[in-house]
Amino acid sequence: MNKPRDRIAEDMLAIKISKPGGPHALIPVRRPTPKPGHGEVLIQVAAAGVNRPDVMQRQGTYPAPPGTSDIPGLEVAGCVVARGPGVGRHKIGELVCALVTGGGYSEYCTAPETQALPFPAGYSAAEAAALPENFFTVWTNLFERGRLRAGERLLVHGGSSGIGTAAIQLAAALGVRVFATAGSEEKCAACYDLGSELAINYRTEDFVTALKSATGGEGVDVVLDMVGGDYIQRNLRCLRTEGRLVQIAFLEGSEGTLNLMPLMLKRLTITGSTLRAQSIAAKSRITAALEAEVWPLLATRRIAPVIDSSFPLELAAQAHARIESSDHIGKILLIPGDQE
Repeated sequence: MNKPRDRIAEDMLAIKISKPGGPHALIPVRRPTPKPGHGEVLIQVAAAGVNRPDVMQRQGTYPAPPGTSDIPGLEVAGCVVARGPGVGRHKIGELVCALVTGGGYSEYCTAPETQALPFPAGYSAAEAAALPENFFTVWTNLFERGRLRAGERLLVHGGSSGIGTAAIQLAAALGVRVFATAGSEEKCAACYDLGSELAINYRTEDFVTALKSATGGEGVDVVLDMVGGDYIQRNLRCLRTEGRLVQIAFLEGSEGTLNLMPLMLKRLTITGSTLRAQSIAAKSRITAALEAEVWPLLATRRIAPVIDSSFPLELAAQAHARIESSDHIGKILLIPGDQE
């Protein structure tokens, strides 16, 4: 990663959303370098993740919470270069990755120190930047809200996405039988490589039929879905008795006609969450769980981030075009230029 500056620059390169719209709405600007507040660290960003919520923010459908940065970007990795009052753990010069509520598309970003984690041993900044949003989302939704346990069965939609690749690996590593859907044979092959025992090409097969066939008609215990739309009813058909549907996004819409009789007959649970609006205290609790349960698996490379591509920070528009194409497998990153 870039060598930290001896002196923190007064201003920085950042990416602004000029107006709601397509990728072209992302433009490079100069902004004052933020100062860390109480309990915060200032990170010189070496890499930042690109995520679907960033796309929604750019389109005008997912605004930044009040009081937070209007700069997009929900995860960063880099070097701690300043500390605010009350910071006790992370030291100047420490390499950390962090979940943030915004501001990641920049050369410097502040983060609550309780949402920052050290790089797993041997990880590059790019690899570390691919961790927070994926693993915070997967851990809290699958293993906390979804109560997924070893020996159960999981269906992951969008198995080749950043979230999907993390979910498949983590669940398989923790003793779960994993099934996945993806949109091409290449993406299905990636799902198999990551630990899925069945990968269904949803463009050529009905995933409900294929899944029921593979499980002797029983289905799965948990479905992780970010599609919504008509997938919701089909997901309920995929669940066995006492199953849980975990909804983390609605790429195909959040409204529609739904027959809830399977909910009663099979005693199903529908749950879900978003991360961004949760409190620092809630995110801090997830941080501690990840460090205890997931970071050891990352450090031994039993699981590892899948990186599709990276773009210079000033070419954020191209990165958004890539994620919107849905051609990617794994994570897309932004890399600030040389800051020496």
